[in-house]
Amino acid sequence: MFRQELHAFWAVLTVLLVIGVFWYAACVPMNIKGVLTEQERAGAEVQPPSAKERRDMSEFGLALNNRFAIPATWEQERPRLPAPHQVAIEMWETTAQKKITSKRSLFYHGWVTLSATMLGFAIGTGLGILLAVGIVHSRVMDLSVMPWAIVSQTIPIIALAPMIIVVLYSVGVQGIIPKAIISAYLSFFPVVVGMVKGLRSPDAMQLDLLRTYNASRSQGFWKLRLPASMPYLFTSLKIGIAASLVGAIVGELPTGAVAGLGARLLAGSYYGQTVQIWSALFAAAILAACLVGLLGLVERTVLKRMGMAQ
Repeated sequence: MFRQELHAFWAVLTVLLVIGVFWYAACVPMNIKGVLTEQERAGAEVQPPSAKERRDMSEFGLALNNRFAIPATWEQERPRLPAPHQVAIEMWETTAQKKITSKRSLFYHGWVTLSATMLGFAIGTGLGILLAVGIVHSRVMDLSVMPWAIVSQTIPIIALAPMIIVVLYSVGVQGIIPKAIISAYLSFFPVVVGMVKGLRSPDAMQLDLLRTYNASRSQGFWKLRLPASMPYLFTSLKIGIAASLVGAIVGELPTGAVAGLGARLLAGSYYGQTVQIWSALFAAAILAACLVGLLGLVERTVLKRMGMAQ
């Protein structure tokens, strides 16, 4: 067991190192023009590109032609693509060096987004489970509701979110509720699909056995279908909570929110602070990973108590 965990650790570390190398390499052609422009304005002598490089108009060619400027591409104040250490420093400064209640703290903005995420996730999960139960036990709902649930996911959320917010604002519903509804819209579908699959997972022999015991429909649900659906449900919940977080962030964008990870993305784009944008993106990714990991822990605990531990 320990050896497997060690191999997994080294595999993850290797992938991260490879990503880091490629990331630093990508910063050079992305930021070289800005570096050379800054150095020219400062009075430095910049070697002009060759005829071939002028024909190519290649930023990579500029980087090769001005190798002395390459280290500066990792230290720009407002780079096109910030280097990994710049993002790490920004995240450190906006977490460890800021009070949690500070409006410049990622903890503060993360909590605002998390609250909408959890409310939307709860609504979406409840709605998804109820729809799945109805679809499994009613052929009418299976033929009518399921196709509409599928069609609903074909509408781009970036187009639907402003419409939802405008409609809710017009009837006086503001604050966390519009964001939670958008989160619920994204999270309910994985739960519906996974729960339907799980509730239908018992085979014909198991169902026939219950009938021989003269079990009622509700007894079949609680004794067989629901326990059998647990692995499918938790898999769906992991997808749903990540989608719910995306929905909460998207819901913050059309409102011009001043708090939340979406607000950090907006502020960074308004003022050209790409480092701030990337730090907010990484904060969202870390938050999603923590939520999925927490659900994984709950899954292992529940399945172990049910005698279904993997």
